[in-house]
This record gives sequence, C-alpha cells and structure tokens, in this order.
Amino acid sequence: MTLSALEQIMHTCAGDDESTDSFQQAPERPFADLGYDSLALLETQSVIRREYGVDLSEQALSEAETPQQLVDLVNRWLSAA
Repeated sequence: MTLSALEQIMHTCAGDDESTDSFQQAPERPFADLGYDSLALLETQSVIRREYGVDLSEQALSEAETPQQLVDLVNRWLSAA
C-alpha cells in the first residue's frame, strides 16, 4: 500500500473534497490534525480489509496515528502473509 492509495481510500470514506493536506506532504501528521476522525478510520479499516485482505484489529488501527504508520502497518501485514 502507498500513501497515495491510503489517501484516496480515506478521502472516499470521509466523503471529503480532498482539501485536506496531502499525505505525501505530511505523512507523520496525526489523522486528527488532518481532519479525520475515528469513524473515517473505521471505514478505512473496512476498505483495507476488502481491497487488501488485511484484517487490522481496532487496537492496531488505534495505534497507527499517522498515515505513514498505517501504511507501514498494512505493508508489514502484507509482507508477513
């Protein structure tokens, strides 16, 4: 998974107009600072499960506080599978 792929998923899940800061520009900025709440993250979790086959626990999801951390988590899961 790439930052761009995650950003696209999250824009769709949050229903935003892509006016938030780019994940490429701020990969270590917390999701809350980027305008994403826990509901957007839960929707993102569902899409990641469906599209990538990665079943992240709610605890793992809550520990990934930034886009880069979430991308790294998904990629670690994919490489271990």
